[in-house]
Amino acid sequence: MTDSSGYSQTDVKERGAEWTAREISQQPSMWRRTAEILEGRSSEIKSFIQPLMSRRELRIVLAGAGTSAFAGEILAPALTRHLRRRVDAVATTDIVSNPAECFAEDVPTLLVSFARSGNSPESIAATDLAGRYLSECHQLIITCAEDGRLYRDHADAENSLVMLMPPETNDRGFAMTSSFTSMMLTAWAVLGGTEDVTGLAARLSAAAEGMISEDRERTDSLAARGYERVVYIGSGSLKGLAHESSLKLLELTAGHIVTYFESPLGFRHGPKSILNDKTLVVVYLSADPYTRKYDLDLVAEIRNTMSSGSVVVLDTLGTGEHPDTWTIEGLEGLQDVEIALPYVVAAQMIGLSFSLALGYTPDNPFPGGEVNRVVEGVTIYSPVRGA
Repeated sequence: MTDSSGYSQTDVKERGAEWTAREISQQPSMWRRTAEILEGRSSEIKSFIQPLMSRRELRIVLAGAGTSAFAGEILAPALTRHLRRRVDAVATTDIVSNPAECFAEDVPTLLVSFARSGNSPESIAATDLAGRYLSECHQLIITCAEDGRLYRDHADAENSLVMLMPPETNDRGFAMTSSFTSMMLTAWAVLGGTEDVTGLAARLSAAAEGMISEDRERTDSLAARGYERVVYIGSGSLKGLAHESSLKLLELTAGHIVTYFESPLGFRHGPKSILNDKTLVVVYLSADPYTRKYDLDLVAEIRNTMSSGSVVVLDTLGTGEHPDTWTIEGLEGLQDVEIALPYVVAAQMIGLSFSLALGYTPDNPFPGGEVNRVVEGVTIYSPVRGA
């Protein structure tokens, strides 16, 4: 028997990839479930968010660690453009180590915390530090675990709204997959004011389902070519996606593959030196006509210097005739922050294929415990105010 990703359930279980393969392939159904949750709580969400958005001095901080931080990096450019206000993506790891810089301005703040388990020490500490440093702080907690510390601390707290994702999104695999995309969809719907989240989820889900069923052979083929370096490139929100894609492959191959991310314009300024005959480049094409010009210029430039098949382009517009352009159908007219969801599924599939090709166990690439699913061993110190 195979799942919707095309992997044999027996095969992935024996190779230590059962949960990762399942959690990648379940994302379309999780997005639909997430939309149902959002629709069911729409009145509660509006009563929390609308009074805050009416205040032009409000600062929005998107926070998380690792993959959860990259949700903020994807969302911040799009929310800044949509809301026409200050939206900052700040990793909880930066908040905890440097709270005086992160909260230097004592202005009304909405802290949005992305947390799969809600038990990461930095995530817990960041919410506490925001309360200490800011005279007025509101908390939006987006998490996948009802038994997590963040959920328990904020479920009934004043000035807090907790959005709980479907329980299946609390990924059992090492790498964040369905947790990441479901939390990101939720934040965009809540903060971006998506009018038809059910319709959006349906379009994204249909596109991702088509890609999952069709692209496994492509990702397996890439993994079989012996690449030693993989570079992900994207502009604006898609640069945050490139950051997450880079981490996903690094995690799932236990650091075996050297990964890097950049913007198309930034890549020429030194980072281009990473290219060699063992490098794969993955470019996420923007749907914005202006930004897209820069993306396509770089694609043409590096395709002229690299071997055939070593530059893979993901697109939604279906205008590319090149055989190494992977076009995801049904996403015309959507913004980059929205197409990032099916794009990242492709990155997750690439990570899974590379991990299996190299003989790793994707559900736990670090059986020796060098890196843990929930970070351990972090000592949280009490800050000295005024220092």
